[in-house]
Amino acid sequence: MSASKMIRGAMILTIAAFVSRLLGILFIIPYNALTGTEGTFLYGFAYTPYAIMLSISTMGLPLAVSKFVSKYNAMGDYQSGKRLLKSGLLLMSITGVIGFLILFLGAPYIADIYGVPAETLPDVVLVTRVVSIAILVVPVMSLMRGYFQGYQSMGPTAVSQVVEQIVRIAFILIGAFLVMKVFSGSPVTAAALATFAAFVGAVAGLYVMLHYWVVRRPYLNNMPQKSNRRYKISYLSMYKELVTYAVPFVAVGIAMQLYQAIDQGMAFHYLEYGKRIKEIIITDLTVNDQKMVMIPVTLATSLAVSAVPAIIKSYSMGKIADVNNKITQAFELVLFLTIPASIGLSILGYMVHGLLFEIGPEKLQIGGQVLMWYAPTAIFFAMFQVTASILQGINHQRVTLVSLGVGVLIKILLNPAFMKFFGLVGPVIATDIGYAVCILINLIAVKRATDYHFSMIVQQLIHIVGYTVVMGLAIQLVFLLFGGNVPSSRGEAMIVIILSVLIGAAVYLALAKWTGLLRRVVGRLREQKAS
Repeated sequence: MSASKMIRGAMILTIAAFVSRLLGILFIIPYNALTGTEGTFLYGFAYTPYAIMLSISTMGLPLAVSKFVSKYNAMGDYQSGKRLLKSGLLLMSITGVIGFLILFLGAPYIADIYGVPAETLPDVVLVTRVVSIAILVVPVMSLMRGYFQGYQSMGPTAVSQVVEQIVRIAFILIGAFLVMKVFSGSPVTAAALATFAAFVGAVAGLYVMLHYWVVRRPYLNNMPQKSNRRYKISYLSMYKELVTYAVPFVAVGIAMQLYQAIDQGMAFHYLEYGKRIKEIIITDLTVNDQKMVMIPVTLATSLAVSAVPAIIKSYSMGKIADVNNKITQAFELVLFLTIPASIGLSILGYMVHGLLFEIGPEKLQIGGQVLMWYAPTAIFFAMFQVTASILQGINHQRVTLVSLGVGVLIKILLNPAFMKFFGLVGPVIATDIGYAVCILINLIAVKRATDYHFSMIVQQLIHIVGYTVVMGLAIQLVFLLFGGNVPSSRGEAMIVIILSVLIGAAVYLALAKWTGLLRRVVGRLREQKAS
């Protein structure tokens, strides 16, 4: 396949992943409006253990299988990929059933470990069991996605991802509307439907993959006949190699869910508030505000991580200087976008939360404060993902496992004390410290592997921070005109946010253009597309 087709396929997959993630972030706004804190709280509690179990059950398959199939196809051995697909369908069906049983039968124990109050525990068990059904379908779908990607065919995965997300979100919102507005039902019923939507969406995504399989099967079956090369590798060797590829992808995929699970598991034990306040804090910390924080992360990492294929190519050819240039490019992109976006979101924390979620005094104070502290964590999220991707590009992906393990351990050790001493912002501070250590370990590994000089990015970082400070001062002027950073109505919040975003972005971009930083960033984006 030509380089242009490979680049086009990668771009299609990147765009589809971005659209899918963005839809998965934004749907929470209307869902929260329909079901309130109770419905969102239950949804968040169910999805965190589900996401962890799903990542383990699928073993990071799409990327790992893609890497495996692509490798052996390049060697002319199309049969190994075909054998992996046949045996993998059986294996993934088994791991799906095992994952489903663990989550379904273990739901009461998970809820009990979390310390969920007795009156809420049956509801948490219900939604956890409902969402576990999706694990029966997703592993098989993930295997098929990876197989197609191994042939550099990104269309099936892209269409499947978007269809899965659209069907899932449509089911969630239509179900919540019917339950709450038409039948005057309870948030518990709405949350159960919302978690069942994971299964409905997965079935839709699997249907798309099966459709592509039927259409392209004659072509794929004919591929082994075009090569005389045969490598009868054993299944043990095959899956040992696959696991080597997959584990680092799993680590990156479940990092955020692990941190959320720690917060959910400790909140009822260590936060010194009443039950209702704890539920509001957990909902904002792990669902509502967390989704908002992920918006700048999704945009920045989608652009920055797309530089990784070029890093892999340059590193395999021994062009270390080019590797370092590509690393600088990835860092520059993620910092240029994430720092102003996350700091701006932090400054507008009360306004954004008031506009999108609750305007009531109690919930606004809690949600606004959480978002104000949580938004800068986007910088840590983004840098962890980018450094982990760079390590994969230079074949040092095992470091990611070490850094994640150390970061999670630090989070577990700090969380209880920080929750007691700092209250609702304690978990955020512990998360920041845990991720900072992860990133530091990753950066040290990058330095040792490539002799990367961080002076290449420090100057740009100083500029970015300086422009962000000026941007923040400009937003404060908008606050002065409206009497503060806490809105009295959604209308006021909307006006302040629009003015702040326009003025802040104009100031930041004008400064970046004046000093030439914007030109360098845009130039790197063009260079990245051309590479």
